[in-house]
Amino acid sequence: MNADELHRFVEEHFPQAQDFCQVSQLTDDSIELHLRYREAYLRPGGTLSGPTLMGLADTAAYLLILSRIGPVALAVTTNLNINFVRKPSAEDIVATGRLLKLGKQLAVVEVHIALAATRLLVAQATVTYSIPPAKS
Repeated sequence: MNADELHRFVEEHFPQAQDFCQVSQLTDDSIELHLRYREAYLRPGGTLSGPTLMGLADTAAYLLILSRIGPVALAVTTNLNINFVRKPSAEDIVATGRLLKLGKQLAVVEVHIALAATRLLVAQATVTYSIPPAKS
């Protein structure tokens, strides 16, 4: 699936996530998502919230995997481990996902989340997805 097909898939299957972030780059084994700053993403202290960063990491992994396996809505997260490296300021961020493994049942993606303007790393995540068996 290309970026436009991924966008249409999200629009159809997850309309509530439609405006969360945008695919800015997509290759066979990597993806970059851009998340525009919104005040709703802040936690007390003026930093972007952990749930926002986790959601972005999960979205990057999901879309990268779908770009390889096709429109499989039932692929689900089985593990998400995130390391918060530094406090993300209230600004746009980017997530870069890199496919580490794509098997028949599991896929693993590493995601780096950085400030969009400086590319300063703010979090690193490893996300594992379960891929449902193909229908015969």
